[in-house]
Amino acid sequence: MFCYQCEQTAGGTGCTKSGVCGKNEDIQSLQDILLFGLKGIAAYAYHARELGARSEEVDSFMHEALFKTVTNVSFDLNQYLGLVLRCGEINLKVMETLDKAHTERFGNPTPTEVATGTKSGPGILVTGHDLSDLYELLKQTSGTGINIYTHSEMLPAHGYPELKKFPHLAGNYGGAWQEQKKEFSAFSGALLATTNCVLIPPENTYLDRLFTVGITGIPGASHLKNRDFTPLIEKAKALPPLPEAPSKKIMTGFHHTAILGLADKIVAAVKLGKIKHFFLIGGCDGAKPGRNYYTEFAESVPKDCIILTLACGKYRFNKLDFGDIEGIPRLIDVGQCNNAYSAIQVAVALSKAFSCGVNDLPLTLVLSWFEQKAVAILLTLLYLNVKGMYIGPTPPAFISKNVFGVLQEKFDLRIITVPEEDLKTILKNKEK
Repeated sequence: MFCYQCEQTAGGTGCTKSGVCGKNEDIQSLQDILLFGLKGIAAYAYHARELGARSEEVDSFMHEALFKTVTNVSFDLNQYLGLVLRCGEINLKVMETLDKAHTERFGNPTPTEVATGTKSGPGILVTGHDLSDLYELLKQTSGTGINIYTHSEMLPAHGYPELKKFPHLAGNYGGAWQEQKKEFSAFSGALLATTNCVLIPPENTYLDRLFTVGITGIPGASHLKNRDFTPLIEKAKALPPLPEAPSKKIMTGFHHTAILGLADKIVAAVKLGKIKHFFLIGGCDGAKPGRNYYTEFAESVPKDCIILTLACGKYRFNKLDFGDIEGIPRLIDVGQCNNAYSAIQVAVALSKAFSCGVNDLPLTLVLSWFEQKAVAILLTLLYLNVKGMYIGPTPPAFISKNVFGVLQEKFDLRIITVPEEDLKTILKNKEK
């Protein structure tokens, strides 16, 4: 590695800046964080562009940040931390752009009950994030007798008016992305992957009925171009029909416009002491042991508290019955990971209603992280100076000890421990 400060090989005998050169682990850590954040921004920007929306500010920052990363010319820790937080600011911008593109094209989501079983007949299961792909598939399968099911992050699609008007959008099947191999093997219909949360199938399983579209690709799967779903539709017709297997229903579609419609009831319930606390429990799920923490935490939340959730982390507990408080559901599914924008709008609206800062609200964020979009959202929350967040199940390996120490000092960022102990600490601190 070359040290750009002393123009010698980093760590070599001629390097006079060994403590701040290219091998400085803290600078490397911040560069890694920035790259993960940029990947998350790029994913959201791609979906927005598919709907004809883009931001010059976002594009400009992508160029600036990549330049400062790959050229490795800055070694000031505070300067780099500022750039990382700027990445969070830009992610907020791109999530806003995508939210606007979604709602302008498909309408504002409304709370919707979604079936989780299957209907008799041919079916296609759609996983990923891209609502444009789903919409085009629904149009092309209209009147064919094929039922369309959502998987993982596609569940919130059921809340959008322009999508749920299709009667053959039959329900949601399965859970989070890491369960694909088991769930896709059990689903006898055709499969469509629209974005990157897709696993390589085990040998001799479902590869012959797996299709990809757009920028998604799996070796051996059939890739569709120009959103022509004809091969996928023909495959679905040729496969054995799905059984009639009804199951319980779950709720989705709590966009911030829907939640703010309940604002007066929520504020009144808080003032009357009927709602004591709000928890945002969600994020990007994974298969690593320890993630049952989020299920146990949700189950332990007192009955006078509300749980907001989003992204695929919700599949840890979204089929549980949490009941309601004065007609307000105790479990509120805000949507996809990018709908963190909606959660932020709700928090801002509540802070205005109670004339206080977001950090003064009876609100705690308990987040699971896994990949780049989760990192980008975390950076957005840090940019907004949200303090006292809990993340897990472990510290991200690319965050050095010193950098994590800075984040803990500036933002009171915490790593999850035991659900009961964390919950006790949160509620005790909020009582002060």
